[in-house]
Formats: sequence, C-alpha cells, structure tokens
Amino acid sequence: MSQENKTTAGDDTAQKSSDTTIQYLSFVLGKEEYGVDILRVQEIRSWEPVSRVPNVPYYEKGVVNLRGAIVPIIDLRERFSLSKAEYTPLTVVVVLQTGNGSLTRIMGVVVDSVSDVISVERSEIQGAPDFGTKVSNEFINGLVSVNERMVMLLDVDKLLIIENMDQSEG
Repeated sequence: MSQENKTTAGDDTAQKSSDTTIQYLSFVLGKEEYGVDILRVQEIRSWEPVSRVPNVPYYEKGVVNLRGAIVPIIDLRERFSLSKAEYTPLTVVVVLQTGNGSLTRIMGVVVDSVSDVISVERSEIQGAPDFGTKVSNEFINGLVSVNERMVMLLDVDKLLIIENMDQSEG
C-alpha cells in the first residue's frame, strides 16, 4: 500500500511540473528565432502558391483551401517589416488557430524554417522590453533564452485579432 502512495505522490509532482512548463514551436525569420504556443499550432505545411485576394494588405499573400476551409496566409517577415526573402524549399506555412468562445479563427503564417519544439518554464519567460513608440512589440508575449539563443514568444491571439482588424479596415 505504501508503494501506491509513493506513485501517487510522484504523479502529483509530475503534474505540477507540467503546469509550469509550456511547449513552443520555434521558427526562424531572418536571423531571429520566434516561438508560438504548440497548442495553437494546427499543422505545418510546405509553401505552396496561394490564391490572391484583391485589396488586402501587402503582407497577406492570399488564401488556400485547407480541407474545405479557406485559410488566409500571412507573410510574417513582411508583417513584422523585416527584409523580404525568396521562398525556398525550407519555407513553410505554420497553420495557427485561436478560439474565442464558439468562434475559432485559423490563419497560416509563412516562416523561413521551423527549428524545433522547446519546453520553457514559465518562470524563465521575461517580459518584452519597451523600445518606445518607434518599435511595436504588441505581438511579443515574452522572451526566453534557450541554449544560448534568444527566442521571442509571440502572442497568437493578438496577432490574429490585429489581422482581423486590418481586414475589416481594408
């Protein structure tokens, strides 16, 4: 019976550990590394041509049909005002989703390449620095150092909400 108690105590410890650890899918844009909550990633697809949509912002590349759902594709390099890059065989689309009650929004973001899945302790996440009004950090949830690399953690909800606002304005 004491063996069962030890197992239960161990399970509680494992549960507490998983509550403080978040997994992120990390990817590269230029020379910077970014991460999104792995629970928001629906799938990773290779780049494929999209159907262009008129009168949308320059960083919205178009839409693709994903198993019957029309999914907008955003080039994150262009959205974040980084230098434009040619799409290569390593270029991928990370399909992200967010939920707001009964409303679920899906969007694909073009990234240079996917790095890996990283596990981060909540306590290791540092707040986004304030660069003043010249640089917007509205999409950054925090920063974390992983194996001597700085990874910017993106807030998928804010990214998708902002995109929705931009679409309704345009």
